[in-house]
Amino acid sequence: MSLPRTLDELRRSAFSEERLRTRRVKDELRDNLIARLRQQDDASIFPGIVGYDDTVVPQIVNAILSRHNFILLGLRGQAKSRILRALTTLLDLHMPYVAGCEIRDNPYAPICRRCREEVARLGDATPIAYLTPDDRYVEKLATPDVTIADLIGDIDPIKAARGGHELSSEFTVHYGLLPRANRGIFAINELPDLAGKIQVGLFNIMQEGDVQIKGYPIRLPLDVAIVFSANPEDYTARGKIITPLKDRIGSEIRTHYPATVDEGIAITAQEAWTSRDGQAMHLPTYISEVIEHIAFAAREDKKIDKRSGVSQRLPISAMENVISNAERRALRNGEKLVVPRVSDVYAALPAITGKLELEYEGEMKGADHVSRELIRAAIAKTYDQYFTGANVQQIVQWFDLGGEIQLSDSVCALEALENLKEIQGLGEKLGALGVSHKESPEQQVSAAEFILEGLHAHKRIGRSEERVFKAGEKKPEPQREKSFEKEEPPYRQRRQFN
Repeated sequence: MSLPRTLDELRRSAFSEERLRTRRVKDELRDNLIARLRQQDDASIFPGIVGYDDTVVPQIVNAILSRHNFILLGLRGQAKSRILRALTTLLDLHMPYVAGCEIRDNPYAPICRRCREEVARLGDATPIAYLTPDDRYVEKLATPDVTIADLIGDIDPIKAARGGHELSSEFTVHYGLLPRANRGIFAINELPDLAGKIQVGLFNIMQEGDVQIKGYPIRLPLDVAIVFSANPEDYTARGKIITPLKDRIGSEIRTHYPATVDEGIAITAQEAWTSRDGQAMHLPTYISEVIEHIAFAAREDKKIDKRSGVSQRLPISAMENVISNAERRALRNGEKLVVPRVSDVYAALPAITGKLELEYEGEMKGADHVSRELIRAAIAKTYDQYFTGANVQQIVQWFDLGGEIQLSDSVCALEALENLKEIQGLGEKLGALGVSHKESPEQQVSAAEFILEGLHAHKRIGRSEERVFKAGEKKPEPQREKSFEKEEPPYRQRRQFN
């Protein structure tokens, strides 16, 4: 479709004058949302948002239908920014404005002096340009150094000098982010970080719909939908939302972490980088569940600060590290199939420790120790889903009779599988994980190791883990080994199950 390029063509097109004059941004959001609701296409309202169908999304829908400015309150990693950016999917594909206008003026009702004079001078020949939905979204991360000039605007003396204008002239105005978001959506992230005196500058636009720049008699009746995000637990530490501003925000909507492990797995699968340059990979379900259970266990652990929260970025980053460690093993051993193991979860500790804010007790133990406890608890929880009531006595008895096995996280699957076959009864239990003897060695080793780790998590067998250093190197490279045995021989430097 060819879009009108002059004011005359615009008047004779589908962009009628009455529609553009009277339909404001909040009306546009409302109309397009109503159209989607009539199609019963709820999933397309906020694409990629998982776990909010019965909680957050209905509240946002109500806020948009009510033509409210709204705020999303929630801990870190709860998709607040993504939701705000997804609001652009409710905007029209094309929005005409006076070409060259900094504040995207309505061709039928321009509010800035330049556009009014342009339309008066050129008439029907006034050039028209168009905004896409993404062009109509302006976002600002609130920081303590943000000024009124950044948000609203200021007088630019250089413009005055170059154009020979009086300082009180509209031609000397340098517009801030808010006027530049005219006829669009303006989002402020981390609102409490905005200084109180700067928050005051939002009063007029939210209540009367206009702003005034630098005390000059220039008042702009802007058309903008304003949305915010904030972490409520940071109010006392970094600032607060002043009461008069909160009073002007139409709806306050609370976000939350995934309610179920399945929702968390869906989010992680969607966000994590798992496809590695065409490398063949099989990601066992139990590995995904272990990684997700780590986040759930962390959110309940008393050693971790609940006010800070445990971001959904933890399982996402951990998943990427787990796959990378499995990929490294496959590349070193020339294996064609990448299959993560539980030992790869321990190798992903750097992606876990940095995302935990510890309480005093946790700080005394250390982030590494706390993270290992979380992994062990997650393994136990996942193991129970597959083997509650299962008879694993034959495996335990094999260790009780003096059996021992060593597993390095870098050993190739074929070598590890030969060692694992010595454990009586272990191969029979792989079926509970959907793994048969016909599966690849990589899959069998991963499943077998998960069973042994699960038994260790339930203290049915023992395991020790230490680092082994290679001789003759100036900077020894750490290498992890695992062994499963009944008793730990003295001075043995490896990870053991017994």
